[in-house]
Amino acid sequence: MNQELPKKSELKKSCVNCGSELKYKPGSSVIKCSYCNYEEAIEAPKTSFEELELLPYLEKMGGQYHTEKISMLHCKTCGANQHVEDNYKSLHCVYCSQPLIVEDTSLEDWILPGAILPFQLTHTESHTIFKKWVNSLWFAPNNLKKAALDPEKTKGLYVPYWTFDAELYGEYKGQRGDYYYETESYNTTVNGKNQTRTRQVQKTRWSSASGTISGFIDDTLISASEKKKNTLPKKITTWNLSQLEPFNSSYLAGFVTEKYTLSLQDGHLKSNQKAKKIATAWAKQDIGGDTQRINSLNMNLNKETFKHILLPIYISSYLFNNKKYHFYVNGQNGQIEGDRPYSFWKIFFSVLLILIIIALVVVFGQQTQ
Repeated sequence: MNQELPKKSELKKSCVNCGSELKYKPGSSVIKCSYCNYEEAIEAPKTSFEELELLPYLEKMGGQYHTEKISMLHCKTCGANQHVEDNYKSLHCVYCSQPLIVEDTSLEDWILPGAILPFQLTHTESHTIFKKWVNSLWFAPNNLKKAALDPEKTKGLYVPYWTFDAELYGEYKGQRGDYYYETESYNTTVNGKNQTRTRQVQKTRWSSASGTISGFIDDTLISASEKKKNTLPKKITTWNLSQLEPFNSSYLAGFVTEKYTLSLQDGHLKSNQKAKKIATAWAKQDIGGDTQRINSLNMNLNKETFKHILLPIYISSYLFNNKKYHFYVNGQNGQIEGDRPYSFWKIFFSVLLILIIIALVVVFGQQTQ
């Protein structure tokens, strides 16, 4: 943990040709000048990212131990903590669009990210995905497209996550259920007459089961961002973590970085809950049969490690008819999700058209008869 986070002034890198700012070029390993197109390679890491031992951080250093300082602006509306570089054009919260007061900037400690998943989509590509999605919306107001086409409303953000690895061992006791079928007679009325018929009824034969399970749990992903509102939709929070790169501040150039608000200790507790679900699934698989019951499960986790990682998303938020809407695009794979308005009149006339068609079908049917 001897890597140091560059000072804020060092995060802003200038072009050697024209002096303009160099920004990370998504999907590459370079930072690029948007004025003269000069490119500078991001230094290749000498070693892979490190999995940190969890126990020393929780016991000796505490759940809120951090190693470096970073300048942060706290949004008083939604609770997000975000690092915004001096030159960033819009000092508004990326989640709720409320103004951020520069004078409120504070230096805060954080655990230095061990890995980062660099943006694979450019700002333009993400906005194209966003526009196509808006154009595909059914029953959307006509003027929504005009309101949603402002690229300045789309911002790139690195969101914080914890990942946890562990060796899992467990002992369980439960029951195995195997289905079998019995023939059952029943009475029914057919054409006004009472008849006796038979049917197959599924039943379960239960038997005791017990055993042990073991295995490696890799990269349990826990969101480290706790906000008052605007939680990220689950649809866009799926990433290919095999593309993680060792942390380098050059990847942050041109983007906003959110600081975790969920402590390492609380993140670990959430990861244990996921591990319990994994252990239960393993136990049921081990029991076999058609269905299973778990009466008791003792689980132990060993050799636990963790990482603080940053993952990429694009966010758009804007007001439409005095109501705020939010849209999110996964910065790696382009998955999109968000809120959307509906046109009352489009829905009204669509329903009216359906009713007219049904009425015509009924009238035509009666005339045919």
